[in-house]
Amino acid sequence: MAKIKITQVKSVIDRSERQKKTMQALGLTKINQSVEVEATAAIIGMVRKVNHLIAIESL
Repeated sequence: MAKIKITQVKSVIDRSERQKKTMQALGLTKINQSVEVEATAAIIGMVRKVNHLIAIESL
């Protein structure tokens, strides 16, 4: 599987509880925090739900 780097660029304040939990599930808790994850179908689905809060880079 390919790896992707996900960086939080916007705050989760005033976002729905579902989006907050999705960000936590991705491992993001602070702005400018980055994580490298495998690009599985589940991860891609989570990324699509919060794509307005994150930046994505392919590795």
